[in-house]
Amino acid sequence: MGDIPLTAAWVAEVMSGSLDGDRGRAFTGVSIDTRTLKAGELFVAIRGERFDGAEFADLAVERGAGGVVVPRGRRVAGAAVVIEVDDAVAALQALGHAVRRASGARVVAITGSAGKTTTKEVTAELLAARYHVIRNRGNLNNHIGLPLSLVDLRRRPEIAVVELGMNHAGEISTLVGIAEPDARVWTNVGEAHVGFFGSVDAIADAKAEILERASAQTLLVANADDDRITARVKGFPGRVVTFGIEREADVRATDVVDRGIDGMAARISTPHGSADVESSLIGRANLANVLAATAVAIEFDVPLTAVAEAARRLTPASRRGEVVRLSNGVVVIDDSYNANPTATKRALEVLAASNARRRVAVLGEMLELGDRADDLHREVGRAAARLHLDALFVVGGDPARAIAAAAVDSGMDRARVRHFGNSDDAAVAVAEFVKTGDVVLVKGSRGVKTDRVVDRLRADQA
Repeated sequence: MGDIPLTAAWVAEVMSGSLDGDRGRAFTGVSIDTRTLKAGELFVAIRGERFDGAEFADLAVERGAGGVVVPRGRRVAGAAVVIEVDDAVAALQALGHAVRRASGARVVAITGSAGKTTTKEVTAELLAARYHVIRNRGNLNNHIGLPLSLVDLRRRPEIAVVELGMNHAGEISTLVGIAEPDARVWTNVGEAHVGFFGSVDAIADAKAEILERASAQTLLVANADDDRITARVKGFPGRVVTFGIEREADVRATDVVDRGIDGMAARISTPHGSADVESSLIGRANLANVLAATAVAIEFDVPLTAVAEAARRLTPASRRGEVVRLSNGVVVIDDSYNANPTATKRALEVLAASNARRRVAVLGEMLELGDRADDLHREVGRAAARLHLDALFVVGGDPARAIAAAAVDSGMDRARVRHFGNSDDAAVAVAEFVKTGDVVLVKGSRGVKTDRVVDRLRADQA
């Protein structure tokens, strides 16, 4: 079978929209951004908090859009196809859902407080040993990004691997309804976005929406090492496969060898046998991600030998634990894409285990932690001191200062701890400080832009 044709008539029908124009027009894809729109694509005029996509509909036509989706009553000059809808976001979600159903693909959906994107990428790589697989692009994992990704199922892959993100209760439930996943993966529960929820238990309840709308045929892959997950998966109507390191699990890692910045090795035991697995992905958190992906792969009948072979080829996603070896002999662990307290403490443990002349941490403020922000940042500062790091640079406002203060209070030499209000200033200081043989961890929430520290270190060696 060929690709699913996105004809104007079919798209309008699934969107419950009113069509004006060529009913047989077939769109080459779907876009919500005129800056990246390609000729022939359908432009969906999403309304956001800071913009109204309908105001760009005319520009989309000028740039070659094959059609536009706009609010009812909106006039668009020169468009070959205009589809008027009540709500553009709901219309996009309906289209993603319809393509998902028409594709015949099996869908694997992944959620968790940390490691979603890495687990998605690893799962897709392991499944690709046997199947034609697609995955959602980057972190397109919310109520808009997910349906955009599902539209790619028009190419009829055998399996789609997607991640489901959230900031508030009810969002995972919506995404499950759109994606109708055959297999669900729940990686962990942590403090990410705790400012929106008030407690980690409330976060766990919201993540537990991944369990909704399941049947006896649905597969759930769950972390046996996470008490909040194990407490919530009881009574799941489908089949549950567990993974873990610390506790008994269906897919478990033993004989773990932590090679620091050179990755991990372990013996992985499964219901289908055991294998020695090596990966350049760093830290036990990434080992858990590999275990989750392995559990999915073997349930989809990928041979364990193929899993082990694929694991050896894995590389980290950009800025998610990426090891950058600079020409001056400095090694940078670029984990600057995002941060939460649990993930940051795990990253510090990887840094501490590395064989380095000096172990240097550059930590940006962790956002969306609400009233618990100072306490959670202090925990990170205490961890930095406990791990005997050689230098600590912190970036951001009062919560970042809390990291520094807690590190000093816990015994770290004040002269080895420095605070900066922004990442540009920190980048200058870090670049002047590091020397051959140092290993530098850079981690922080996206809004703090600690990636600029990495970019500065790279630029100095260009």
